[in-house]
Amino acid sequence: MKAVLLAGGLGTRLREETEYRPKPMVMVGGRPILWHIMKNYSHFGVRDFVVCLGYQGDVIRDYFLNYEARMNDFTVHLGSKHSVEYHDVHDESDWGVTLAETGAETMTGGRVFRVQKYVQGERFVATYGDGLADVPIDKVLEFHKAHGKLATVTTVRPVSRFGVMDIAEDGTVNQFREKPQADGYVNAGFFVFEPEIFDYLDADCVLEQEPLARLAADGQLMSYRHEGWWQPMDTYREFQMLNELWDAGNPPWKMWSE
Repeated sequence: MKAVLLAGGLGTRLREETEYRPKPMVMVGGRPILWHIMKNYSHFGVRDFVVCLGYQGDVIRDYFLNYEARMNDFTVHLGSKHSVEYHDVHDESDWGVTLAETGAETMTGGRVFRVQKYVQGERFVATYGDGLADVPIDKVLEFHKAHGKLATVTTVRPVSRFGVMDIAEDGTVNQFREKPQADGYVNAGFFVFEPEIFDYLDADCVLEQEPLARLAADGQLMSYRHEGWWQPMDTYREFQMLNELWDAGNPPWKMWSE
């Protein structure tokens, strides 16, 4: 099974980190956030990736082209018979990574549409390249197989950015709740799609708009409700928070073992 990773957006709200690199390459604990996402998929047996490139795509290309040298000790044999000898085997040695150019300005649905040839005729998973979670991918896949629809989207109840006050009619504050969990569910990504999803996509569409709306109208979209941890990285404050969680030694999204 392949995982399609949307890694081509501009990341304008994180300009401090994304002026010279795409947001999926922003570092969390010394590794790109994209790597963390891939490590979690790999933990659940999904090790074949299609990365949808756009803004600053060459940064992602260079990272994976030089991955062996980044992750291993090696010896360079100089001279006319130049060669490189790698001494270790890293944990990602069984990954397959397809880097696919999908356009600098392409919308999310268009990016998925443009990599159809790499997932032709098979079920696949997909997610954004800028959010971390402890989503149990195996449970999502079980849920998807059981309901038999074309698409599953993982949903979460986000934590409010602000504290909430329960106020009586006379103005008395009865209760204050610091950043409670919202009542409604939002799209957290971590999709599962059947091949027929491409009947709902085109080169210019926004996945979260008409395609998902049409799937819902056709009764072909199901929600896997994730009650665990989830955090997108949209702002510099969130970037700092993720790094602080990693540095603390027990990041809540880390599902793989060393």
